[in-house]
Amino acid sequence: MNLTRDTVWQALSALSDPEIPVVSLHEMGILRDVQLGDARSNAPPFVTVTITPTYSGCPAMEQIHDDIVAAVRNLGAECQVVTQLAPAWTTDWMSDVARQKLHDYGIAPPSRCSASASVVQFAAQLDMDSVACPRCGSDNTTQTSHFGSTACKALYKCLACMEPFDYFKPY
Repeated sequence: MNLTRDTVWQALSALSDPEIPVVSLHEMGILRDVQLGDARSNAPPFVTVTITPTYSGCPAMEQIHDDIVAAVRNLGAECQVVTQLAPAWTTDWMSDVARQKLHDYGIAPPSRCSASASVVQFAAQLDMDSVACPRCGSDNTTQTSHFGSTACKALYKCLACMEPFDYFKPY
């Protein structure tokens, strides 16, 4: 097989986020770059994949790393995964497809961050935005916990349908 960047991107695009399996790493904006190394005779091709975690303490990073290495090895290549922390990941890197998939899965997608917004947002600022219930669409919701099923989500409750739901915090 002739290994190309497109072939690698295609293989990596099939990898789902370990914590939210309905969205891919590509749709989440975690996959940043793919570079092919110089081909050496009698050596498998070498691929470097650059990723940016959603936050520095994300517990899914080890699984993401292992999934990337396995996908590249299935293409017959060796792989190095480079974690790039700057610029910091932002929910603005999520694709519109990812936002829709989150909604359909029952997680309220994050609002867009403005380009001039501070990287650091405090809980009081997050509460200012109206968060619509992904189940019934009502914006009559309340935050019940700043942390939901993962640290990057907050737990909300819809006061119309009374269902709890996660909200993916914008940052």
